[in-house]
Amino acid sequence: MTTPTTDVTTDPVATTRAAEPGTPAAATAPAERPARRVAGPRPSTRPNGQWKIDGTAPLNGNEEWKQVDDGLSVRGRIENLYSKGGFASIDPTDLHGRFRVWGLYTQRKPGIDGGRTATLEPHELEDEYFMLRVRIDGGQLTTEQLRVIGQISIDFGRDTADLTDRQNVQLHWIRVEDVPEIWRRLEAVGLGTTEACGDVPRVVLGSPVAGIAADELIDPTAQIDEITGRFIGDPTLANLPRKFKTAITGHPSQDVVHEINDVAFVAVQHPELGIGYDLWVGGGLSTAPRLAERLGVFVAPERVAEAWHGVAQIFRDYGYRRLRNKARLKFLLADWGTEKFRQVLETEYLESPLPDGPAAPKPLAHGDHVGVHRQKDGRFYVGATPIVGRVSGPTLVKLADLVEAHGSARLRTTPHQKLVILDIPEDRVESLITGLDELGLSARPSLIRRGTIACTGIEFCKLAIVETKAFATAAVLDLERTLDGFDLPHPISLHVNGCPNSCARIQTADIGLKGQLVMNDDGEQVPGYQVHLGGGLATADREEAGLGRTVRGLKVEADGIAEYVERVVKRFLDDRDAVADETFAEWAHRAEEEVLR
Repeated sequence: MTTPTTDVTTDPVATTRAAEPGTPAAATAPAERPARRVAGPRPSTRPNGQWKIDGTAPLNGNEEWKQVDDGLSVRGRIENLYSKGGFASIDPTDLHGRFRVWGLYTQRKPGIDGGRTATLEPHELEDEYFMLRVRIDGGQLTTEQLRVIGQISIDFGRDTADLTDRQNVQLHWIRVEDVPEIWRRLEAVGLGTTEACGDVPRVVLGSPVAGIAADELIDPTAQIDEITGRFIGDPTLANLPRKFKTAITGHPSQDVVHEINDVAFVAVQHPELGIGYDLWVGGGLSTAPRLAERLGVFVAPERVAEAWHGVAQIFRDYGYRRLRNKARLKFLLADWGTEKFRQVLETEYLESPLPDGPAAPKPLAHGDHVGVHRQKDGRFYVGATPIVGRVSGPTLVKLADLVEAHGSARLRTTPHQKLVILDIPEDRVESLITGLDELGLSARPSLIRRGTIACTGIEFCKLAIVETKAFATAAVLDLERTLDGFDLPHPISLHVNGCPNSCARIQTADIGLKGQLVMNDDGEQVPGYQVHLGGGLATADREEAGLGRTVRGLKVEADGIAEYVERVVKRFLDDRDAVADETFAEWAHRAEEEVLR
């Protein structure tokens, strides 16, 4: 389980083939400049498991159980068998494989230290409780929906709730006995957990200010709704080689981290065809990071769903299935290149070719939407941040009450573990901000608090080696004190991850920390982090996306985050070229290694 407060990136599943209770569903047969490149598969006489080339015979245990039953039908077993029989009644392959299609992962058993993560079997690491991911496409929520999520947390999740960096909300301590009632409550207000995890199309990231921002190029809500309405839960896409991540934005800040998604649509104005989208494919981080590439096409709004479906089908039919660590779309793109990818897309999957299109211009503003901003209707939206995405059920219920008391019924989650409150009258903005502060949600945060995110870490995640939320929170509070009075030129992004899988996007942060065991001065192994420096996505402060650098031997003990960040940030402030308005990332890539230690 990788339960980030960033969404899961990597999670090995059980490879046993189970004798399934119930009637299994047959797998559906297939239809007919990068910043860093990852190598494609090495030449081999062995098949890669590409359905259109090698046939559909499964080449590993994961592919076997997915062909027996891809997971959509496990909902019936959860409702009719497992919720009545309890945890002990759950078939192992359902538990470790198919449950995730409905947003469920077993969470880590308390008290197991990070040094044992790689040595224990899944059943030894897991508790008899689940993480449950609530899918929130486009981050769009009503106060009624927020209140329901908060009350579910209170009633069934020991008050837990985390905002993820994929616009979802994750709850913990969920019992299988309670899942049918949780689904009933969510679906009564238009929410759900269908394909929130697993080898399926995950949540569609959307601009948090879709439809309301004064400077928006196009509202992508209709395109998000068409994709989710037509294809989420579609059996023909329920057995992909691995996860499939999507992002769509119509905002000039490019606020959906499109460079690290499998498929992304970024609003652009074509000189002859008007406003549509620039299509990107093949992004992803984890242990083999790769930034997405433009296909160089222009996608009209009415063709977005068709183009999305085409890319998803390419992944299904041509994606590598033999080895799970090579089964993301980024590996296929690295092997094919954009020219071949576009050719296959247009000739095999689209009704007609797509016209060439221009690239979207560099963003002119930060895309986290923190602060107070005027909407196109004259009202205001207010972006606020908790510390590292951690909230709670009671906080969400109180937030729903606060928003309604200020005349609104709408809010959004963001890809940066933030919340955006919509539709606030101008004369109620300051009152709202005061109320948000009382809930631990700051609309005027320090630049350190604003730029810090963290995955779930060892508290709940079976893959984690190190705690993240508590250490990152302590670091933020310390840094707000020690850096008070220093004039930071821009937010310093600090991303803290509990293992190598980069759920917290460590390679695209100013300072990215990857959890691992490190050696302290006494020669003892202790929890800590490898340091990545100078990464980032395209923003107002950065021309284009790029991955961070590592310095040989540069590691930080888990309780030393604040001390290290203070030291390196002060060195940056002393050494930066202020005349050239040098950013932290630019400085980190030119600085001598000793300065970065």
